Amino acid sequence: EGMETVGLFLVIAFAGGYAVRALGLPPMLGFLLAGFALAAGGQTAPEALHVLAGLGVTLFVFAVGLKLDVSQLLRREVWLTATTHTALMVLVGVGVLLVPATLGLGAVAGLPLRTIALISFALSFSSTVFVVKLLEDRNEMRSRYGQIAIGVLVMQDLIAVGFVAVASGKGPSIWAVTLLLLIPARHLFGWVLARIGHKELLIVFGAMMALVPGYLLFDSVGVKGDLGAIVMGILLASHPNAGDLGKALFSIKELLLVAFFLSIGLEGLPTWMEVATALGVLVLLPLQTVAYVWLISLMGMRRRTAVLAGLVLSNNSEFGLIVASTAVAAGMLEPSWLTTISVAVALSFLVAALANMRAEPLADAIAARWPDPDPDRLDPAERPIPLHDVDVLVLGLGRIGQSAYRRLDEQGLHVLGVEHDARRCETLREDGIRVIEGDASDTGLWRRLQAVRTL
Repeated sequence: EGMETVGLFLVIAFAGGYAVRALGLPPMLGFLLAGFALAAGGQTAPEALHVLAGLGVTLFVFAVGLKLDVSQLLRREVWLTATTHTALMVLVGVGVLLVPATLGLGAVAGLPLRTIALISFALSFSSTVFVVKLLEDRNEMRSRYGQIAIGVLVMQDLIAVGFVAVASGKGPSIWAVTLLLLIPARHLFGWVLARIGHKELLIVFGAMMALVPGYLLFDSVGVKGDLGAIVMGILLASHPNAGDLGKALFSIKELLLVAFFLSIGLEGLPTWMEVATALGVLVLLPLQTVAYVWLISLMGMRRRTAVLAGLVLSNNSEFGLIVASTAVAAGMLEPSWLTTISVAVALSFLVAALANMRAEPLADAIAARWPDPDPDRLDPAERPIPLHDVDVLVLGLGRIGQSAYRRLDEQGLHVLGVEHDARRCETLREDGIRVIEGDASDTGLWRRLQAVRTL
């Protein structure tokens, strides 16, 4: 019977994913709708599905950590945007939801201010799973806006972890300080990673790192497990084999994420009131997007970067469900709000997928009507790059790129290197190599280049 259930789930998931992909939308939306279809047919999520979904998210955030540069989190446009945006959206959410609450309309009728603030807080996060999937599909994980979006998501995770710890009354245990031992232990993990080859062992090693010293160790000392998985990814990110590890985990992570989207849909069929309330709170989505665009622009980013980041972040997060379930357990929120927020998350994925289908033309149109400020007021990483004294661009300054750079330089040509790794850029500049930080696959970089015609 168990295998029959798995077979049914896979058939429905494939059908949903295929139908949605035929419409030009991300297949993950089809998996979500498949979950709702299964719930409508009387199916419930077996415990195994929740376990697989949890493992999928753990591997997913571990893979995000493998691609994350910690220095990104310390940039003003990341930490200040994330913290200010959360506070701002709680205030905006309270302002918007107080109107129907005061008028006695719908599910928010008569709710106290504290509860309304809590709902607004749960809806203020953007989905790490959805955003990174979207960026991976576009191959824009290393783009400027992609890096800002991922940094903001990690900061939001930290804010939510803090809330869960306070609301559940279970802060980290005294043993949490032992997690600092993982910093020197990463050398041992790296030593093993360098010696296991590139086949089956690599996949098992990655899953083990994400789950054991990552999720389970952090969870055992009162820190959210998913945060542990991302920390383990970050600790291994600088290893030369980190890219191969991420690629090895890709397929298994993708399959397990199907379980995650199915499980959201299988939470149970909502009542009409819950659907109506979820549709009502979607009014916060455009406000959330505008707030992201405005804040990221304030941080010295170009309009186009701000709009693309704002659009990709224009969704609600499954993390909101964790915040809501913690609040329900603590008696702060009615259980029906869990279903309402899960429907709001599902609907926000649909809205965000549609909005991001035309993200580039939309960003260009807004940038044309709302010009960038003076280049001197832009962040150095966003300013135009004049090429009037450059003969050759070398894209990627690894071993081969550096050799090409030096050979061209010896021939008397003016060479400029482009390198995505910030740490490598610093080292190369110290060696006297002219280099700018950027990813050659990022269209934003090419738009910053200012070629000057010479005779």
